[in-house]
Amino acid sequence: MMAGARRRFVGTALAVALAGLAAAAHALGVPPAYAPLVVEPTGGPERAEFDLRPAIARAQAEGKRLYVYLGASDCPYCRRYENFLGKNADALVPQFKPWLVVDLRSSLAMTANRLYLRTGARALPYLEFQRSIGDERTRMLVYPSVWVMDSTAKPLMQMPAGTGTFETVDEQLEILQLVQ
Repeated sequence: MMAGARRRFVGTALAVALAGLAAAAHALGVPPAYAPLVVEPTGGPERAEFDLRPAIARAQAEGKRLYVYLGASDCPYCRRYENFLGKNADALVPQFKPWLVVDLRSSLAMTANRLYLRTGARALPYLEFQRSIGDERTRMLVYPSVWVMDSTAKPLMQMPAGTGTFETVDEQLEILQLVQ
């Protein structure tokens, strides 16, 4: 192979590999079609803190409710739910219009005692956060988890979590329409 052809081949192979990596990066979390507000944790490896205050402020400014999704980068059930959202985006994205989708990015290594959520002046550990918002499911941390809240972070309904969460368009629409 001539030097020029080899460089073009290597260049093309590199471009394909980079495109694959970019696609893989988009495969984690809520699909881009939902225009999620991605919130990465701060606090380092010993404590992951998710600050929801900017999302709350934005929801209030835009007159929207909050659809807060807690997924883990290494969670197969999270990937399944995210793939479901991607596959059904045509049917679901229009139904998400009254919602600000908030995508909290975590990992399975982040346990409940190390995961903190901030909606006000101080960050609360996961279980205390659950109690503070009146969520009756104060339980162990389960991935994926979803909270549907008004623009003040008050829960609008109790939500299922974990494997088998929202596996049909009809189930997802019931959540978005707050059918209990």
